[in-house]
Amino acid sequence: MAKLKIIRCKINNDQIEEQSGDDNTFEATINPEKYTHKLGLKYSGASPAGGAGAIGKSAAITKFSSTEPEKLDFSITLDGTGVVESTRETTVADQIVKLRDIAYDYDGDTHEPNPVKVVWGEGLEAFFGRLTSMSVDYTLFHPEGAALRAKITLSFVEAVTEAQEAREAGRSSPDMTHVVRVREGDTLPLLCQKIYSDASRYMEVARLNNLDNFRTLAPNTLLRFPPVR
Repeated sequence: MAKLKIIRCKINNDQIEEQSGDDNTFEATINPEKYTHKLGLKYSGASPAGGAGAIGKSAAITKFSSTEPEKLDFSITLDGTGVVESTRETTVADQIVKLRDIAYDYDGDTHEPNPVKVVWGEGLEAFFGRLTSMSVDYTLFHPEGAALRAKITLSFVEAVTEAQEAREAGRSSPDMTHVVRVREGDTLPLLCQKIYSDASRYMEVARLNNLDNFRTLAPNTLLRFPPVR
């Protein structure tokens, strides 16, 4: 049976990439009984629960505002009794230390905890997220006091870079800031026409991005396109 894995990731060139090697992978001793994958949307114009609607309107008129970050919650059991063959050579304390190192501890190079990739079979092929909470309940002990079993409850929030969000959303609204990765053949007037329906805004975008030569754009360059004012 496939085991749930939590894999350390790094951000390289505005992409979240998993790191290879056993030191970067935490494998659950016992798989979760369940997990919760939460998605949400925000709408403007909606009244708070129990509040009055808009004046002169029989009902609130809602308008899509944004997509909330996805969330993932689950619990896993760590075993140090020797019953589970894969953990006979490691203690519960060692397993917790490794999990903290991968998902919780502060990274001095990036000045923040690492993003992670959570994988569990075909149902959870790749959730990139950041740990938001970790609760440890110790449930079984050795006579000398060492923990032999613990239940870990974990909560993650979706991790995505600004450039990834802009590319994946594929938004075309001119009243939003866009971050675009230049592709072969792109020109600034062409991109302005695509985003603003106005190719003449290319000089404004060139100044914002400190471009000396807007006629030649290097592929993979990230450009910011400000909202229409």
